[in-house]
Amino acid sequence: MKHQTNSPGTPSERIPTTLRLLKLLEEVVRRGGPVTPTELTSATELPKATLHRLFQTLESEGYLQREPDGRSYSVGARARQLAVATMSSQRVRTPRLAIMRALAKDIGETCNFAIPDREAMVYLDRVETEWPLRVQFSEGAHVPFYCTAGGKLYLSTLSDLRLESYLRNADLSPLTPNTITDPDALRAEIEKIRKQGYAVDDEEFLEGVIAFAMPLRDKHGRMPATIAFQGPTQRISIEQGYTHLPRLRQAAEELSALL
Repeated sequence: MKHQTNSPGTPSERIPTTLRLLKLLEEVVRRGGPVTPTELTSATELPKATLHRLFQTLESEGYLQREPDGRSYSVGARARQLAVATMSSQRVRTPRLAIMRALAKDIGETCNFAIPDREAMVYLDRVETEWPLRVQFSEGAHVPFYCTAGGKLYLSTLSDLRLESYLRNADLSPLTPNTITDPDALRAEIEKIRKQGYAVDDEEFLEGVIAFAMPLRDKHGRMPATIAFQGPTQRISIEQGYTHLPRLRQAAEELSALL
């Protein structure tokens, strides 16, 4: 007589807990913004009570963090650290650096690869120019959103609601005479970036230094990182920078393919 084992519940409920946690984290990341357990009920096919337990587990381990509203969750510090470590792994980094070195050689200026963190852009990789006059930042350096090319690109990906919240509350301190400190002016700049698909730092972060940035896109159309070049105005003007946009776009497309 054959022994039959009944497996109650939906297929999703029969998935091991560890895999369910990973699938849930993947879904939160895919959504690209704060979500509530209720919003993921249909996507995960899990009961609300189970989802709440999984969310609490991921929160307690630092992979998710609760938003100020007390109901929704977003990606936590531990998950962001995992993403950085993954993008910095040697197998991913080797072809990325090759693309960046070719770009830096063609343009003749320093190139950087950055990702958005919660409060700033973080440089994961930099390829320095061979010129003695150059802007030097170490890998892992944090730079502001509102006055850098890559940072403004990130702001352009925010929903209108979240952008307005940022503009109301961010400290838009002037770092140079060109820093955009007026929320209305920065909003207009962000709208311009959304339409043109790239961003320019016209001596807004560092006086005497300009930068151009392009977004990288994953298969969902989201922007996980940016590629940019920067140089001193003593050597490259804004007008000259615009002539390098096609080459920068090519590098962005090649880097996006690696994602």
